[in-house]
Amino acid sequence: MELVTPGIGLLFWMLLSFGIVLYILKKFAWKPIIKAIKNREESIDNALQSAEKAKEEMSKLQDDNERIMLEAKKERDKLIKEAMTVKDKIVSEAKLKAEEESDKMIAKARLNIKNEKAAVVEELKQQIAELSVDIAEKILKQKLAEDKEQKELVSELLKDIKIN
Repeated sequence: MELVTPGIGLLFWMLLSFGIVLYILKKFAWKPIIKAIKNREESIDNALQSAEKAKEEMSKLQDDNERIMLEAKKERDKLIKEAMTVKDKIVSEAKLKAEEESDKMIAKARLNIKNEKAAVVEELKQQIAELSVDIAEKILKQKLAEDKEQKELVSELLKDIKIN
């Protein structure tokens, strides 16, 4: 039974040494341990506050990012719309210019055709006149082979000239 129940002397010395250890811990170690715990608690609080601030800042940044994205999309849509109007304007101007050019080319071609036709008609008239003169000359040579016929023709022509 002695092993289960300690003796009074042992109990006294145990309490005395525990008290001395407790006194030494209280005098030298308790304050630094409490201070370290308080510092740790403050650093944890500071870290939590920093995390909360970072969370708020992240939320603000996300809101700003969404706003910037919306603005960028609006700007992109505006630029695309402007580009489409410019493209439509350029295409319509090109069509008008092409139509004007084709009209000018058609008018120029018609004028060229008209001028060439007039030149061909004039050349045909000239050739017909030359042929007519050649034919008339040949006919007159045959008809006026005799002097009497020549004198009659000259007198008729002189009468016609006087009348006119």
